[in-house]
Order: sequence, then structure tokens, then C-alpha cells
Amino acid sequence: MLIACVQTDVAFADVPKNLQRILDWIDEAGKASADLVVFPECMLSGYAFDSREDALPHAIGLDDPQLQKIAKAAAKHSLHVTFGFLEADGKRLFNAAALIGPAGMVGHYRKIHLPHLGIDRFVDRGDVPYGVHGAGDCQVGLAICYDSSFPEPMRVLALAGADVIALGTNWPWEAIRTAEIVPPARSMENHLFFVAANRVGQEAGFRFCGRSSICGPDGVVVTKTDGDQETMLLAEVDPAEARNKRIERTAGKHVIHRFN
Repeated sequence: MLIACVQTDVAFADVPKNLQRILDWIDEAGKASADLVVFPECMLSGYAFDSREDALPHAIGLDDPQLQKIAKAAAKHSLHVTFGFLEADGKRLFNAAALIGPAGMVGHYRKIHLPHLGIDRFVDRGDVPYGVHGAGDCQVGLAICYDSSFPEPMRVLALAGADVIALGTNWPWEAIRTAEIVPPARSMENHLFFVAANRVGQEAGFRFCGRSSICGPDGVVVTKTDGDQETMLLAEVDPAEARNKRIERTAGKHVIHRFN
């Protein structure tokens, strides 16, 4: 399957503009025959809000018609797409991610690990367990940004059968070492594919570092960006490589298993 990792700027507090960005990038990914497209955290809303009240007008529910437009684009190109958004659920507000396919919503997740940064200072802690969802022939685990700094949730996704962990993130320049170290480490620990889609641009005094990547089993960096320009990474991957956790490095003499 072909994975597209989109590294893009985000318009702060402008959901319609960001929806159009998503649709435009989906068209580009579709032209490349991508099967799965991964976007950054808070792709629809922006991230650096200074209060819950400021953010709430830019949050949407899971039944919002704008999500149906993304499903229509996914159907047009026969692909799946995951992206970050602010989710409103009654009086609650979550930093969330959705996985949408040609038939609509496949799965969604609410961020559990919340740093003292941006909108994460004001959202409710996620109450959706880490889960794995089918996207064509691939099993995709959803996580958001700071979640990946902890090995345990990534292992939960791996044990649940994830071939790919799709991580939307908003790493600022101060977190550049995280962008460089964490994706290969988590893919190596769990022997799976790890897609980290970071944003670029500036927002409320923060500059985001890019450095998006797609890593393969054993921590091999399949493709990455070295800067903070807008771009789309493409990588052909075989989910079967992630399913065999037994690694024989020297026949009969050096064999390891990532789950043993």
C-alpha cells in the first residue's frame, strides 16, 4: 500500500480554509494513488488557543457535515484519511483524530496525554481507548502528538494488531529532538510502520518544526523531511512486514521477538 504523510501549514481558527486544504491535499494524494493519507494534529482548527472559550467556536461534532465532505473526497480517490480536529461533545471539548474512508467514519480517538501547551491546557482528557481500525488491507492505530512520548500506548496499539501507527502532531521547534528520535524508536520497539505528520508555519508565537517522517519496522527511516517546508511524503509499505514480530538476524544464532 502507498502511504502519504502531509506536512502542511494550518490557518489558525479557520475551519473552512483548513477543510479546503485537506481536500486539496487529498486530491494530490489521490493523483499519486495513495491508500492512506495522514495529516497533522488539530488540522481543522489550529492549536495555539489561549482559552477554552476561544477554541469552542472552532470545534465540531462527529456528525458535522464538513466530515462528510472529507468522506466524499476519500470515496472519490478510494483512500482513507486521518486528521486532527477539535471535537465538541456537549459541554466537553477534546483534541481528537478521525479516520475516514470512502464509506465515512471508520474510527476516532481523543488525546489522552496532554502537555501544558496550546489547546491541550484546556481540553478534557480523552476517554476513548487506544484502538486499531481497518483501512483497506491495513490495520491503523491512532495517536496524537504527546502520546508518542510514552512507549506504553504505542505498545497497546501494536498488541492490538496495528500495522501502522498514524500520529498527527504539532511539534514546535523546541521539540525538534522528539521529532527526530521518537518515530524511529517507536517503530523499532514494536516492529511496525510509524507515520508522524507534523505541521509547519507559525501560530501565536510558536514556530512548528516539520521533520515529518515515515519509519518502518526496526526503526528504519523510509522517508523524512529535513525542514519546515510544505510537502507530502510518499512511501510504499507492506503491512505483512509489521505482522511478523520474529526477527532472525543470524540464522539459528540471533533471533528476537518484539512481543516476547
